[in-house]
Amino acid sequence: MDLSAWLRGLGLAQYEQAFRENAIEADVLARLTAQDLKELGVAPVGHRRRLLDAIAALRAPAASSPDDARQMRILSALPVDPEGDRRQVTVLFADLTGSTKWGQQLDAEEVQALLEHVN
Repeated sequence: MDLSAWLRGLGLAQYEQAFRENAIEADVLARLTAQDLKELGVAPVGHRRRLLDAIAALRAPAASSPDDARQMRILSALPVDPEGDRRQVTVLFADLTGSTKWGQQLDAEEVQALLEHVN
């Protein structure tokens, strides 16, 4: 991958020197974070966001639809902890008398309006 051409294509050629001086190559590029970009001197948030979106697009496999592609970019932009993450979750479930019947007979917006009125 030609990193200089990639940066020029994004309209961010001014960062070529910083990437070169910090030995940023294709394998490292895929793991850059917003903090890394700050340390490289990418100060404007818009430039960092553009770079992070472009990096995410590089990691995303080909998707079958634009929505799939967008979802893959979002997911690939999320930080991943290789150790995993355990979290305690509390779930509350409340069943209102007649709510199942409402859900079958009414639109979701109407059910929501009814539930808001009950509160």
